[in-house]
Amino acid sequence: MKLYDSEMKLMKLLWQHEPVRAKELSLLAERAIGWNKNTTYTVIKKLIEKGCIAREEPDFVCRSRISKEAVGKQETKGLIDRVFDGSKKAFFSALLEDEDLTEDDLADLRRLIETR
Repeated sequence: MKLYDSEMKLMKLLWQHEPVRAKELSLLAERAIGWNKNTTYTVIKKLIEKGCIAREEPDFVCRSRISKEAVGKQETKGLIDRVFDGSKKAFFSALLEDEDLTEDDLADLRRLIETR
């Protein structure tokens, strides 16, 4: 399942504040993203239809049905498939060529690989 940028923005707010009433989520989105109530409810509706959000009554309480970690894995796989033709090696090579990585970042990555 593909989450568009607007859907991802709302999911991030939901993950931070869940469970949360749709009304409160709308106020959070207004402050954080600048959305009006109608925009937020439209995106909530789309995410409910996709099975990403569960609506609970009373009071239209929203809960995520997918984890942030699962979405992260899915989005990373999509990026690797689209940009690097499915090559994880090419993905890591591009990541490691990033000049902004500190020695600590590199050491952490090394540990992650070694414990895999």
